[in-house]
Amino acid sequence: MTNVLRLAIVDPDDSKRESVKSMLLGMDMIWLEAECSRYEFFADVVDQTNPDIGLVALGTDPDRALELVARLSETSPKCAVLVTSASHDGHLILRAMRAGAKEFLTQPLRIEDLLAALGRISERRSGPSDGRPRGSQVVAVAGSLGGVGSTSLAVNLACMLAQNPKNSATLVDLDLALGDADVFLDAIPDYTLIDVAQNATRLDSSLLKRSLTKHSSGVYLLPRPVQLEDCTLITPDNLRRVIGLLKATFTHLVLDLSKGYSPNDMVALEMANHILLVTQLDLPCLRNVVRLMMSFNEMEGIGEKVKIVINRAGLDSGHITLKKAEETIGKEIFWQLPNEYRTMIESRNNGVPLIEQSPKAAITQSIMGLAAALFSDAKPEAPETVKKSSGISGIFSRWSGKGK
Repeated sequence: MTNVLRLAIVDPDDSKRESVKSMLLGMDMIWLEAECSRYEFFADVVDQTNPDIGLVALGTDPDRALELVARLSETSPKCAVLVTSASHDGHLILRAMRAGAKEFLTQPLRIEDLLAALGRISERRSGPSDGRPRGSQVVAVAGSLGGVGSTSLAVNLACMLAQNPKNSATLVDLDLALGDADVFLDAIPDYTLIDVAQNATRLDSSLLKRSLTKHSSGVYLLPRPVQLEDCTLITPDNLRRVIGLLKATFTHLVLDLSKGYSPNDMVALEMANHILLVTQLDLPCLRNVVRLMMSFNEMEGIGEKVKIVINRAGLDSGHITLKKAEETIGKEIFWQLPNEYRTMIESRNNGVPLIEQSPKAAITQSIMGLAAALFSDAKPEAPETVKKSSGISGIFSRWSGKGK
């Protein structure tokens, strides 16, 4: 695998070293080349194994560790040094960077921080065109109310992302009690989210993929647990671990949230690059959007990631215009999906995604346009009508007062 980074680690603390090794097990872009418990031997280990990354834990003797970092910078310049420490002291961080460290992470390590650091190191080594860690994008799809079409969007968006041969996409059903993403794909999975969550520390990339269900569209599915009692066994901590593993393995993750906005859903929102909040142009939905946005805006890093998606635009039963909706929400509408209820229902009932069932339908082309708007590397060519509707003014002119 050309994107694999070979890593050697030194940490005098055996328990912390084992903890880092356990975290690395599920990352297919990392190969643990060597480990060492003594600083004085590590330079020789690096010289013999030539790893891409040397992870140095400062531990209780930061002076000796920093001497090692400086030595590695001179003797093994091709080895990027990543330093970890339980200290947040700015002077220590500055000393580490001056000694030659490329990244500084605080302990205890979080998998998303490690992934981000590895992505930056990979980018510096290979350039922006290579390296999986930084390319992984997470989309959380949430609904303002039950029945607004958030699962329909999540399933079909994931399938369309998987159509690009450069992508590897997975769909995770986080409605742990009543999720039905497997129904949309007519899938009978062998394993579910609970299986992956309970075995996260023992999974590598190959085992992880075998634990998922691959659909004919190319998307991998991780469905909700079968038994209701298993829902309580999935905690925010192990969900964070699962998402981290998936980010290490796939270029795109689509997370279909529940309507309960549980602690697990909040983890998904936190780890997402984009949050699609699906709603319709009616009073109950828009009232909930306002309420949700008030909460999201109070959460660090959440509010700015939210993109409002109007589903079933042009539905005759609604009397609320897009302009009025924007004024009410206080945020621009990012995208709209046309009202093709029959097409969507046929797709769901047949267990066939839109890209296979109705590839030329307006709803299919609109979701393709949404994928292109979200990701620069997603290049489904949208038809002219969809392109015009991608902007706010285009939305007004395209759908106001028109139903199907």
